[in-house]
Amino acid sequence: MKIDLKKMSRKELEKLAQDVEKQLERLRKKDLKKLRQEMEKMAAAHGVTVEEAMAMTPAPKKAAGKPKSAPKYANPADKSQTWTGKGRQPDWFKSAIAAGQSPDSMAI
Repeated sequence: MKIDLKKMSRKELEKLAQDVEKQLERLRKKDLKKLRQEMEKMAAAHGVTVEEAMAMTPAPKKAAGKPKSAPKYANPADKSQTWTGKGRQPDWFKSAIAAGQSPDSMAI
């Protein structure tokens, strides 16, 4: 069966697209059902359920992100405010420098 898409109206094409999506979803569900049955057979051969076998599967590892830098400076007025010395200087650091403090005096 050959379909000439160029001769179809927009409405006909949209209907065809919907029908294709529905059929693809039906096939996906059918494939998943078949896979489930195969998994149940394999699990039963080992004396476990699929759920038990899947619980043994380790969770996928998260991609290792960039490690966080250790803080290098702390606000003398509030030690919970820290800065690594990289990137933009925080306002408390700028203010302390403007007030005459040295960076060494705020070093952790």
